[in-house]
Amino acid sequence: MNKVVVTVVGSQKDATGTESRIELVSEGKHYYKNGINYVLYSDSELSGVQGTSTLLKIGDDHMTLIRKGDVMQEQYFARAYESTGIYKTPYGNLSLSVKTNDINIKYGSVSGTVIIDYALSMEGQWQSDNLLHIEICADKKEKNQLN
Repeated sequence: MNKVVVTVVGSQKDATGTESRIELVSEGKHYYKNGINYVLYSDSELSGVQGTSTLLKIGDDHMTLIRKGDVMQEQYFARAYESTGIYKTPYGNLSLSVKTNDINIKYGSVSGTVIIDYALSMEGQWQSDNLLHIEICADKKEKNQLN
């Protein structure tokens, strides 16, 4: 497993046109197996899902996000694909639907970028248009070992 730094920037625009943005930087781990890049990191209070670990399974043209802990969620992203799932929290469960408009994945041996443009619906009602930008960079010590 390689140590990585994961930067997640999420922005959204709701029905009123209000835009919001959140950024998370976390240390994580990366490994590659059977054509899939796996990235594991812990979420923070800032992201609203503190006490939760996130696993990204990144393929050539799709990504699965799996959260476990205080919040439980599994969401699949692929161009022109709509996935549904349950967002489980200590306060109750919500039905989520994600319609991926576009996904762009560029990945090297350890580092990579994932950009996802998607629409989010909760309980069958459209909530927002979203852009998720994920940067995975080899930890400085790991970079020195890779070069």
